Amino acid sequence: MKIVVCIKQVPDTKGGVKFNPDGTLDRGAMLAIMNPDDKAGLEAALRLKDEYGAEVTVVTMGLPKAEEVLREAMAMGADNGILVTDRVLGGADTWATSTTIAGAIRNLDYDLIITGRQAIDGDTAQVGPQISEHLDIPVISYAQNIKIDGDSVVVERQYEDRYHVVKAKMPCLITALSELNEPRYMTPGGIFDAYQKEITVWGRADLKDVDDSNLGLKGSPTKIAKASDKVRKGAGEKVTLDPDESVSYIVDKLKVKHVI
Repeated sequence: MKIVVCIKQVPDTKGGVKFNPDGTLDRGAMLAIMNPDDKAGLEAALRLKDEYGAEVTVVTMGLPKAEEVLREAMAMGADNGILVTDRVLGGADTWATSTTIAGAIRNLDYDLIITGRQAIDGDTAQVGPQISEHLDIPVISYAQNIKIDGDSVVVERQYEDRYHVVKAKMPCLITALSELNEPRYMTPGGIFDAYQKEITVWGRADLKDVDDSNLGLKGSPTKIAKASDKVRKGAGEKVTLDPDESVSYIVDKLKVKHVI
């Protein structure tokens, strides 16, 4: 079995975010981590590898520094890492991103593609399903459990207060929830091995069956009207009352808000 896992290096929002003049994120100026949903997807792939002997290839699109998350993934147990990076791919929205990643995956043999449900920097949950559309394969989203049954995959798909059991023949794409599992840690030996391996680097010329009009900022139909790192809150209502009046005031406000 060959599994491709799509991962993304995202800003560590605890350290704040920064923007370019055009409204896109200044990723080079921020601390970065592996997207949590993607890490859960990677762990799912590694568990399938442990059980079935699968080969796991991780793919990411981003700046050259995105190599860091590929090394992390290989230190966790992935076999191969592919970095898709090129200036013409910068500023991509979900459509341009999914077009790019699908163009890279067309160069690979795969039975299963796993992505995270969504990235914490965009929260759109669009890229995974869009990749499946580009590749014309089935997609099962919101996976909370994954099993293999012959040439098919059986997934528990989270749905409000219950789950659906969905079966699809491979090749298939699955989007994983961060609640899917508890990702393993890197090991010292895994870290050493990861830095002995070569990362495959692809650019625009390596993408298969894609058109330049669908790539990068120019190929992104999404336009950012305004972006900011923090939403300023108003000062709120300030009152000066004695203790008894304060109690009545607060109770009245809670009633108005239907809290009590």
